[in-house]
Amino acid sequence: MPLQQLVEYFNDRLEYEHNAGFRPFILNNDKVDGLFGPILVSTRLNPIRTNDNHQTIVGHAAQLKVSANHAPILQTTELDNLLDPQKQTHNSSESIINFDRLTRTVHMLNYLPQSHRDELLFLDVDPRHILGVKTDHGAYFEEVIGQCGLQTHNVAIAMTVNGLYSRFYHSLLKGLANYQRRGYRIALKFDYHSLDKSTFDLIVKSSPDFVGLFATDSDKFYELKIKEKLQQLISLSASIDAKAILLNISENKQNQLAQAIGFDLIQTN
Repeated sequence: MPLQQLVEYFNDRLEYEHNAGFRPFILNNDKVDGLFGPILVSTRLNPIRTNDNHQTIVGHAAQLKVSANHAPILQTTELDNLLDPQKQTHNSSESIINFDRLTRTVHMLNYLPQSHRDELLFLDVDPRHILGVKTDHGAYFEEVIGQCGLQTHNVAIAMTVNGLYSRFYHSLLKGLANYQRRGYRIALKFDYHSLDKSTFDLIVKSSPDFVGLFATDSDKFYELKIKEKLQQLISLSASIDAKAILLNISENKQNQLAQAIGFDLIQTN
């Protein structure tokens, strides 16, 4: 289906679901943008490569680009919200869910021109989205994927977790299991501050396909205590047959750092 036709399809769908003039998707120079209030969201696709051969690309991580909507297109729903006090107290979890779905649809549409390759698209999902959706995680987006002519096994659901969510791990595990049953791949992402027993337990219990580590403050990775945690992460990933990814590493550091610690994959900025 042509991209313009897909954009109109999803605009029609959201307009129907919201029962108002909510048509957020815009096609401009073969790129799809999404409107969410006063902001414009778009996509940057960052390649994920094998560490032993940087010419081999296994997938792309969809990065969210946000900018101000300098020429705002007023949606009918915005006027309704101004006039209806009940709509002004819009549930925050519902807003997160709607934003998450909108951005993932934008990413999927922008990925389509290269989706014929045997690669994965990594899509970030906010943990609050998983906690806010009580059942059938992935069902809504499965319809989007199918409409685009893809399958769920082409998509890796990526979730960034930190200690703030430790008491919600049981609910997150249930949500991730729902995605897995539908055929999605799972990628869990952490920073080195989050590497503790509860994190390692979450990795074991969720059995993700990918375990990612942000390269923030990567100069500290050579410190003994931190390096031991990273090596534990690498070993644990291998034991559950998951690929370890070093995330957001700059070009000039990727070889030395990723190879020294033993990551399988790298994602550069």
